Formats: sequence, structure tokens, C-alpha cells
Amino acid sequence: MAAPDENPRWDEQLQRRLARGEETALGELYDRLSPMVHGLAGRVLGDQAAAAQLTREIFAHVWEHPEEFDPAQGSMRSWLGALTHRRAVDRLRAARAAEFVPAGATGPGAAGGGPGAAEEEIRAVATAARMQYVVDSLPGPLRETIAVTYYDGRTYQETARLLGISEQAAKQRMRLGLDLLATELAEERARQGGGPAGGAQGDGTPGEGSGGDATTGAGGT
Repeated sequence: MAAPDENPRWDEQLQRRLARGEETALGELYDRLSPMVHGLAGRVLGDQAAAAQLTREIFAHVWEHPEEFDPAQGSMRSWLGALTHRRAVDRLRAARAAEFVPAGATGPGAAGGGPGAAEEEIRAVATAARMQYVVDSLPGPLRETIAVTYYDGRTYQETARLLGISEQAAKQRMRLGLDLLATELAEERARQGGGPAGGAQGDGTPGEGSGGDATTGAGGT
């Protein structure tokens, strides 16, 4: 059996190449993960030009600071996703703060909902974007089942018939997919210092154990 260092996983090997200043490593990373980074940034920011700019900044940061990636904490994809999400939310928060006009002011934007409403919007957008990112990261069968059952609002019987699987398999896929989704979101919140991983979150992010209706499907049985 080969020693661990003789056959490192792709992201560990890539980090070493980046640390050596290999431009081909950056190109390989960009080709593989830039669609994910751009898609996540776009969902948070709602602006494709801003998403493209942030994508360039993210990969420039990786090129300059490859040592910040810790393989022991997860995959390169997961790290880039968390970094992109955090920076996109920070950028959206800054944009909303610039739009806010204090009470009593006149002119465009003076009738805005205020910082509280803006923050509520930011949390909702950030949570939705993070959830979609995690769903996109799931294995194909789980992602497909969630899309058909949860997003399309179908029953398990309808999902099973559409996907050509048993109703029990549809239920199992849905539960596993939602468990993975809840765990990933809870861990992301914990990494960002937002509180304990379990239970419902203040920004609407589900925690572990929040998928209690995963066995009934969005449309019931």
C-alpha cells in the first residue's frame, strides 16, 4: 500500500502546486470550481457582473494565500464555497448599507425599509444561496429527488413514478439529502461563529434535526 504522501488527494496535491507557484495549478482549479464560485456569488449578489468580479478576487486570493486552505477541515470545494459565501454576503451587506438613508432624509432611497429590513433580506438571500449551493453539491440521485419532491412540490408516489424508483427509496433519498443539507448549513453557521450547530437558527437556517417532515415530502403522501 502506498504511503499517504505518495498518493495525496486532488486538493492536497493542488495546494502544494499552488504553494510552489505553478500557474497551471491555478488554471486547473479555476476550470474545475469557477462555475460553482460564480454561481454562488451570483445567487447572493443578484448581479452577474459583481459575481464575475468576486470570482476573480476569490481565485486571486487563493493564488496569493494557498496556505489558508486546511485539508484537515474539508475539501477545496467546501473551503472555496465558504469563502465565496462569506465575501458575497459581506459585499451585499455593504451595498445595502450604502443604500440606506436615515429617517428624516429626503430624496431617492429615503423611504427604504431601514437597516433591519435590509439585514433580514440579506439573511434570507444568503441562506437560500447557501442551501442551493449545498443541494448542487449532493450526489446526483439525492439532488434529483430533492428537486422533484421538494422544489416541484410532488408527493413521494409521484416522485417514485417519475424517477422509476420505489416510494421507500424516494423517502430514503429525501431524508438523507435533507440531513446532509441541514448538517452542512449548521456546520457553516458554526464556522462563522453564529451559534450552536443544532436546532433551528435565527436566520431561518435549518439545524440538525430540523428536517422532521422529510419523511412526508413537500406534497404529502
